[in-house]
Amino acid sequence: MFRTFPIRLAIALAVVMSVRIGAEAPTNIKLATLAPDNSPWTSAIRSMGAAWEKATAKRVHLTVSAGTIPNESHAIARMAVDGLQAATLMVAGLAEIDPAFNVFGVPFFFESDAELVHVQQKLTPLIRERLRAKHYHLINWGNAGWIQLFSKQPIRTLDDAKQATLYTTAGNPKMVQWYTANGFHAVPLAAGEIPKQLKLPTGMINAAPMPPVYALALQIFKDARYMLDVRLAPLVGATVMTDAAWNRISAEDREKMLAAAAAMEQQINTQAPALDVKSIAAMKDAGLQIVTLDAKAVVEFRRAAEILGATQRGQMIPPDAYDLAVREREAFRKAKQGK
Repeated sequence: MFRTFPIRLAIALAVVMSVRIGAEAPTNIKLATLAPDNSPWTSAIRSMGAAWEKATAKRVHLTVSAGTIPNESHAIARMAVDGLQAATLMVAGLAEIDPAFNVFGVPFFFESDAELVHVQQKLTPLIRERLRAKHYHLINWGNAGWIQLFSKQPIRTLDDAKQATLYTTAGNPKMVQWYTANGFHAVPLAAGEIPKQLKLPTGMINAAPMPPVYALALQIFKDARYMLDVRLAPLVGATVMTDAAWNRISAEDREKMLAAAAAMEQQINTQAPALDVKSIAAMKDAGLQIVTLDAKAVVEFRRAAEILGATQRGQMIPPDAYDLAVREREAFRKAKQGK
């Protein structure tokens, strides 16, 4: 027994040291996003990662790959095999994980940033549960400004909009079918094709819905010289993490990470409106023309909006998510009118 004691002690110490080293080894989170490397959103994500590292005493490390994935479907596929642990996605990509996110892409559904935030907060518990069932965790929301319609010819009526050939995100055939069923002409393209097609005299599209900051960055306003002065929908995004990665992090560290993620969400929501205003002003100085609808056209667009939203219920958006969003939106508007 005395002979084997040193050996047993050495083994025990080795086990203790290996457990300690394993506990102290950082959890490396690889995150991908289509946002450009020098964009405000990528900077905010990296700041969040730095906050995670500091708050967890370097137990969590975030590596951000910006603008390096071909599309959001690619990021989702890599998360499924643990090639990535997280991604910051827009509605089209998020809806590939769960269709409840489609409610944030319904044209004319929201009227203000405050209304969006209210509905988002009310839907968050439902969306978290739907994501958990698919082995994902919602980290935070993002906001890239309001989508507006840029076109080569002025669009002044709903019929003008239906006659246009509109860009829509590639890889979402249900969205193309929805556009077609409602009398619109949508062409699915990769985002990088938008400037090329608008530049051509007979390109595949002659109009593109996108936030002003992207229109400025892509310089599409030089060819699509008209912007409809109607905010179609907010460009909502969110950061999601795989459950496999999330479950490797202690409950205490998760709480600290969510606090930093909430601070980033607030930062993005605060800066988005100013980016819209600044981008539109810069494009106007360079020749962009703003098209304002008359009162009749406004009523026409609003009436169509209610119909368009209802056609997505049950087809592209789960009924429970759609109904909750409508209920909370109406409650917000009623409360606002009562003030």
